[in-house]
Amino acid sequence: MKIATFNINNINRRLPNLLAWMRAAKPDVVALQELKASDGEFPAAAIEKAGYGAVWRGQKTWNGVAILARNAEPVLTRDRLPGRPEDHEARYIEAAVRGVIVTSIYLPNGNPQPGPKFDYKLDWLARLKRHAKTFIKQDIPVVLAGDYNVAPTAIDIYPTRSWDKDALIQPKSRAAFASLVEQGWCDAIRELHGDERIYTFWDYKRNRWPRDAGLRLDHLLLSPALVSRLAKAGVDKTVRGEDSASDHAPAWVVLK
Repeated sequence: MKIATFNINNINRRLPNLLAWMRAAKPDVVALQELKASDGEFPAAAIEKAGYGAVWRGQKTWNGVAILARNAEPVLTRDRLPGRPEDHEARYIEAAVRGVIVTSIYLPNGNPQPGPKFDYKLDWLARLKRHAKTFIKQDIPVVLAGDYNVAPTAIDIYPTRSWDKDALIQPKSRAAFASLVEQGWCDAIRELHGDERIYTFWDYKRNRWPRDAGLRLDHLLLSPALVSRLAKAGVDKTVRGEDSASDHAPAWVVLK
């Protein structure tokens, strides 16, 4: 079972890129973020024609998350993160696919920091941790997939000082992510690739893609019930170099 996460950065603008990648990579489940489309603008017909069922929660202009399943219909289990009913941003969805709960997470960026946006990011991470704990307690097979907008350690960002004030690498951001993982989650890419520098995001600015000046922001965290099934993990890096590409590349795991 191949499960991928991909910040598509506008699903309608980059639909040809997404469909081409799915034809080549054949993921069984895809968690998408940053749809930048309302519910009615989601390209359901094209996704279905490609052989995928889908659940989604859109938002006009910004945010938006979805879960696609190959030759299956994902069973929606939740379309928002609990803990703050007044939060209407489309940043979280989860569904059951072939006995596994898969999420699509689009965690707040948090910039500029310090300030309200950074406080929102930390609060969102705290809410995610509380929700994730219920999965651990119940020993459910879960993949917490998504764009976390956190580069967890120094090896998850190219050698530079230019991001030092950015919310993506602040000590509080990293500590919150580490605290989540310490519940018992397995960072699949780090588990199989050790200290190798692997990136999933290359900003459009300052020639960062040609320079391989990237960050690892997109993560797949496996619950203890799935760790023994982890066979492969990686990033389809070449997707980032295509015409009209998202600034992210798909990250994926294979469960045996």
